[in-house]
Amino acid sequence: MPKVVFMPHHDICPEGAIVEGNKGETVCEAALRSGLRIEHACEMSCACTTCHVHVREGYDTLSEPDELEDDYLDKAWGVDPDSRLSCQVVIEDEDLVIEIPRYTINMVSERH
Repeated sequence: MPKVVFMPHHDICPEGAIVEGNKGETVCEAALRSGLRIEHACEMSCACTTCHVHVREGYDTLSEPDELEDDYLDKAWGVDPDSRLSCQVVIEDEDLVIEIPRYTINMVSERH
């Protein structure tokens, strides 16, 4: 079973986390299932940028982002060449190392 390693994030997982990924689920789904409260304002429908992550290891094993994801990534904060929307990154057979950016653009926070 592939592992998804989340690098330390000041709010979501200060010590980092290692999550068992299920083949076919997204990185966002794996994080939420494991109690990591990653932002996902559009309920994982690829309609915002709140679940933006950096795939620090394993990026080359993923399918390419489609045009819609690329369009949203253009609007995300702190994008770099290994940026993806975690709701669109489908876990396959390889381990991934994920960095959750410090900031996200979220007009309506899910946390009140």
